[in-house]
Amino acid sequence: MTQTLTLRRPDDWHLHLRDGEMLKAVLPETARHFARAIIMPNLVPPVVTGAQAAAYRDRILAALPEDMRFEPLMTLYLTEDTDPADVAAAAASGLIKAVKLYPAGATTNSASGVRDFDKVRGVLEKMAEIGLTLCVHGEVTDPEVDIFDRETVFIDRVLDPLRRVTPGLRVVMEHITTSGAADYVRGSDTDLGATITAHHLIINRNHILVGGIKPHYYCLPVAKRESHRVALVGAATSGDARFFLGTDSAPHTDPNKESACGCAGCFTATNTMSLVAEVFDHEGALDKLEGFCSLNGPAFYRLPANEERITLEKGAPVSYPAHIVSGEGPVTVFDPGFPLHWRVA
Repeated sequence: MTQTLTLRRPDDWHLHLRDGEMLKAVLPETARHFARAIIMPNLVPPVVTGAQAAAYRDRILAALPEDMRFEPLMTLYLTEDTDPADVAAAAASGLIKAVKLYPAGATTNSASGVRDFDKVRGVLEKMAEIGLTLCVHGEVTDPEVDIFDRETVFIDRVLDPLRRVTPGLRVVMEHITTSGAADYVRGSDTDLGATITAHHLIINRNHILVGGIKPHYYCLPVAKRESHRVALVGAATSGDARFFLGTDSAPHTDPNKESACGCAGCFTATNTMSLVAEVFDHEGALDKLEGFCSLNGPAFYRLPANEERITLEKGAPVSYPAHIVSGEGPVTVFDPGFPLHWRVA
């Protein structure tokens, strides 16, 4: 018997679209289901000024198929040379909705990120003043810190002190991966939110390493042990408005994923709604799905929820392509390792 669920059209609060041929290939995969997305600025070179963000937005809209409706929500890449006035002007014009903090070297194309946080204090104070959100990749890059501890150490060493010295700064901890991060959000005020990815709701570190290395499950922050995955599922399905969907869908061609030094990232844009619906259904929390996917994010970013609706249907297992084709090469679609019964009608 077919089961249906109607909810407001969802948004993706953390998305990589890349540029050029890859942008053309992956954009329709997101725009098919999502109305808006926070667009990551870690291109080469990164999007660091309002003018660059405007040009990137124009390239995105030019690549959007004519029969699709989608709004890219632009961000600036925070560097130690970022001009507070440029940030404020880009925000005032409505061009950008956030600034992205990458600790230098934390993930793909993050070499231009921040090393000395004292050098960005002026930008953060201006953002607190105007209510502009700071999105953080919450990991330290100290080589002495174990990769599985980077998120926990970041909260203690960087994020909590940064928030204490910048009162009023609105922060989104992106793609949280630990129970400690979820607890930190719960214990904080409403100026702190967190995105959770579809893949971190599904995989733990065993999926990456047991029985051979699975490069298409390798992402940053890396998936942690099962107890942390369970905690993330609990946070996502709790109804707490501070947690919302940010896929961190990150396309890399198969040769770049499957090389001797494979790129980090899971490409989930194609099947995200099936993935999260399956997780919420398993937890008996379908009544919380609309909040996580469609309501909590807009509320945090002080934007209206989408009026348009989508309908999910549960039935026979859904088939998705193993790859999408891009002008740069094939991109593998995330495979959860179990049947998906929910699809967007």
